[in-house]
Amino acid sequence: MTFSIQGKTAIVTGAAHGVGLAIARHFMEQGANVMFADMDEKRLCEELGSEKGDDARGNARAFAGDLRERLTIANLLSATLDSFERVDILVNACRQMVASDPLDPDNDAVEMLLEQNLMTALRLSQTVAKRMIKQAEIDANEDAVAIGSIINLSSIAARRTHPELLGYSVSTAALDQMTRSLAVALAPNRIRVNGVSFGSVLSSSLMEAIKENADYRTNIRDHTPMNRIAKPGEVAEAAQFLASDAAAFMTGQIMTVDGGRTLLDPVNAPAH
Repeated sequence: MTFSIQGKTAIVTGAAHGVGLAIARHFMEQGANVMFADMDEKRLCEELGSEKGDDARGNARAFAGDLRERLTIANLLSATLDSFERVDILVNACRQMVASDPLDPDNDAVEMLLEQNLMTALRLSQTVAKRMIKQAEIDANEDAVAIGSIINLSSIAARRTHPELLGYSVSTAALDQMTRSLAVALAPNRIRVNGVSFGSVLSSSLMEAIKENADYRTNIRDHTPMNRIAKPGEVAEAAQFLASDAAAFMTGQIMTVDGGRTLLDPVNAPAH
């Protein structure tokens, strides 16, 4: 069994920046058809090298829109089907992290991040899952062990205590439970649902934070047994495994990619 996703079609949200972009790029390089979805239309067009967002090799497209809107979700699926005729993989990589005072009654970070990090992923997963089921009916392939894979990007913040990241921690913990619940609900339809939980990844935003605070990198490394920060591509490779037939009997699992960070105890160690 290989990790091949050659010829499959994937929707990757949050695909203009950071880990989402790394996953979309990696899937494209591995021969998948990829719909890069994000709110940042300018960055999407820059990444794909044209105003229309069409990759020269023909296996990538861009879709810009606010996926908190139900109509936008429907339009994303329609655009994917128009371009590639099907969808086999969904990667919910669109996440937001906002620090806030957990004792401020006027702060709406929890509500905002539940909408962004949980509800958007849930609505899109439900919409795409229905399409995957319909495709299976059309294909009538009873031998296929799985007809689709949904992957949610989570965080080790879901399992650690960071009061200033209350909204982010709660939303990612809820996302992990959503992953398990959908896995059970969709298993009879041969759709697998898994998650990738990660800690610090050397994205552009983290690099900026490190530039502003030279001690930040040292602090992260000191609390990571492998003594380094992950590269975005390392999360992308974990996502590829979960999307491939090599993980055909895995569902409802949260794969942790954190260099051993969650094996240690300190409450005040940064999650990102």
